[in-house]
This record gives sequence, structure tokens and C-alpha cells, in this order.
Amino acid sequence: MDRKKFIDILFNKGKDAGFEEMEVYISGNKELEIMAFKGEVDNYTIAEKEGLSFRGIYNGKMGYSYTEKIDESSIDLLINEAIENSKIVDLKKKEYIFEGSNEYEDIVTYNKQSEKISTEEKIDFAINLENEGRQIDNRVDNINYCLFNDSSSSTMIANTKGLNLESKSNMYVSYVSALVKEGDDVKTGDKFIVSNDFSDFNYKEMASEAVSEGLSMLGAKSIESGDYPVILRSDVSANILKAFAEIFSADNVQKDLSLLKDKIGEKIATSSVSIIDDPFMKNGAYTSSFDAEGVATTYKKIVDKGVLTTYLYNLKTAKKDNTESTGNAFKASYKSPIEIAPTNMYIENGDISFDEMVSGIDRGVIIIDVQGLHSGLNTISGDFSLSAYGYEILNGKINRPINQITVSGNYYDVLKNVEQIGNDLTFALPGKGYIGSPSIKVKTLSIAGE
Repeated sequence: MDRKKFIDILFNKGKDAGFEEMEVYISGNKELEIMAFKGEVDNYTIAEKEGLSFRGIYNGKMGYSYTEKIDESSIDLLINEAIENSKIVDLKKKEYIFEGSNEYEDIVTYNKQSEKISTEEKIDFAINLENEGRQIDNRVDNINYCLFNDSSSSTMIANTKGLNLESKSNMYVSYVSALVKEGDDVKTGDKFIVSNDFSDFNYKEMASEAVSEGLSMLGAKSIESGDYPVILRSDVSANILKAFAEIFSADNVQKDLSLLKDKIGEKIATSSVSIIDDPFMKNGAYTSSFDAEGVATTYKKIVDKGVLTTYLYNLKTAKKDNTESTGNAFKASYKSPIEIAPTNMYIENGDISFDEMVSGIDRGVIIIDVQGLHSGLNTISGDFSLSAYGYEILNGKINRPINQITVSGNYYDVLKNVEQIGNDLTFALPGKGYIGSPSIKVKTLSIAGE
């Protein structure tokens, strides 16, 4: 059924049923996933989902309902469920329908060239990636994971106050993991790419990087425990920032779940650190001109030269702080509640290369991977203790691989003790936001090893 016609009928029937104001949020997703193993397609999955959430003010309270069936037969059910839901809503939680922002940025979020890429080309890429990884070195024991994912999504928000917004985006993700073996020594290396431009995907380069990293860790041993100057490689720094991103959420601040409460205008990091939230970033996984509440998104420096300038707000938290939403309302799906999340958030690039960073350290550690990000850190206190591996630096050069270590510290202290920032900005896999960072050199972190 035509969406516009459906919405018109729903709003008219809702008005007749007694709703004062109403809104619909429609989201759809199409996904193709290809996995290759031993030169063949091991798994091929096509999935398509679409759903609609409805909310409206009934007798002064907000009611909610949702459906996966967007046709006329669902309208009465949506209205009746929202009415029943409104009767049990806590009156203290005052909500409202947003009338829309004054203007929205005109940005491109969908790459039309992707429509010219055939399914056969995507399958060939996955198979070539897996084959290439196997052939690079005779120490490659297996390509234990090889994936290519193609997804497109659409969002529509419309309400009885005249708001009518639509967006469409697409993205490719490819990931490969190589298992290498020398005698009884087994290590892994991996590589992923996220982009909506198929030309960014080079299977030879991806396979080479994954295998090279695995090979570089062969012979790894622990290192004596101590406090070391540490380089968090760009992907590791991005993943740690991703894990701590919620400390910038106004909701967590207001609930005393972030130590950044009452810190606006204060220095929370070294002057070289600027953290940006850019919803207009080209090829960003969360590039959009509006958020999940229909509020216009904004480019912002959350941290500007070390100074905290803003929290991330949705409408509810902004009203509580008597300020404006920053356009960071987030819905994981059409039936999910409104949360807060970054868009494309990253630590701004510095002006030093990774190699230059290494050359300035007499003895230190490079961390190239951490495990336990969901269990080994506390986002309230900022403390973290993560199993890790990487390399020892000796006399300004990478000396040897190290593993069986634990890196510990406090993220608030890390931000204050950043000595250098690289020029190699890298993004973690998309999740609740698209989070990136260059490599960063931290004055000292605790390494537990031998």
C-alpha cells in the first residue's frame, strides 16, 4: 500500500478516535550477506524487513503501537493498541510531537552507483578475497571468516504537525579473518572495510593486511609487567572510544552515570584532543540530515581542544536541561524506544604519522587488539582492564610481537594523558554510532604480563 495513503487514513481515523496529535516512524532494511569458504559460497542470505511505529497523544498522554504489516488492515489495531497503551503511561514522563526544525541540510546518503554492481560481482569479490588470503603465504592455515554484506535502509517520519521527512542510505561491509600457523604457534589477523562505494574494496589489499598481521604475531610472548608509554593503534582507540561513547550522552549525565556531569566548559582532555560528531560526513555509516525524532542534525565539536563543549541530546533530555536537542535521538529499529547515540563521531586527526610516533619511544608497547570491551570496562568510573596483544617498541623501532598481556587504566585519564595523535583516522564497525580515532600515544598505561 502507498505509504502516503496509509498515513492519511491512519491520521484521519486516529483523529476520529480522539487523538490530539500523531506521528508515524517507518523504517525498512534490505540486506544481502555472502560468506565464502574454500573457494565457494558457504552462505548466501537475503533479508528484507519493514515496520512502522505509531504514537499519539490521547487524553493528554502518549500512547504507542507498532506493526510489520503496513496496509489498511493494521490501522484499527494500531489505533486501539496506542489508546490502551496511553492509559498505563507514567504521567511524569511528559512527551510531545515535534513540529520540525527550521531547515535541514541537503546531503547525499545513498550511492546510486551501487545499483550497477551485480550480485555476481559481490560473490566474486567474496570468493576472490578468501582465495587470495589462502594463497599469500604457505603458513596460512585457514581463512576462518570471509564476509561481504550489502545493505540499504530507508526511514520516514511524518506527523500531524506537518513534518514529513524521508531518507535512504546504503552501505557495504566486508570482513576477513586469516588463521596462520607455524609449528604449534597459531595466530589470527583480520581486516574490514565499511563504505558505500564498491571501488573502495580491494580484495588483494584486504587479504594482504589480514595475513600480514597474523604473521607478524607469530612467536609472540608476554612482556614483564610495568607502566609503559603506549600507542593505541587507530582501530583499537576507535573501539575503546566506541565503548565509552555513552559518557557523552545527556541521558547518562542526567542519571549520574557519567563523570562528565557539570563539566561543560571544563578541560577534560589534553589540548590536542578534539572529538567531533559529524552527521554530514561523506560516506559515514550514520550520515543523515535528521535524527529519529525528526530534529535536524548538527555538526558539533563535543570536545574542542580538550574542552567539553556539549553533551549529546534528544528532545526529552534537552527539555530537562532547558536547551535544544543536538539531533542525536536514535532508534535501533521502528519498535525500539528513543535513545541517544552519536552519528559519525571521531577524535580529530593529528599531524604525525604512526611510524614517527613509534620512533619517538625508547621502550614502550603498541596495542593492536583488545578483548573484553563489554565486560572489562566500567563506563561510569572510566576504568578498564582488557586482554590485549601487540608489539614491543625498543629504541624507536618495533622489536617483537607480544601477547598474553592485560592493559589497564582509566579512560578519563587517557584523554588527559594523550601525548601525540596520529594522522591515520580509522573507524570501528558501525554499531550504536559510527566511531573513529587515529592512533594515539598515551603517556603511560599499566601492562600486566610476566
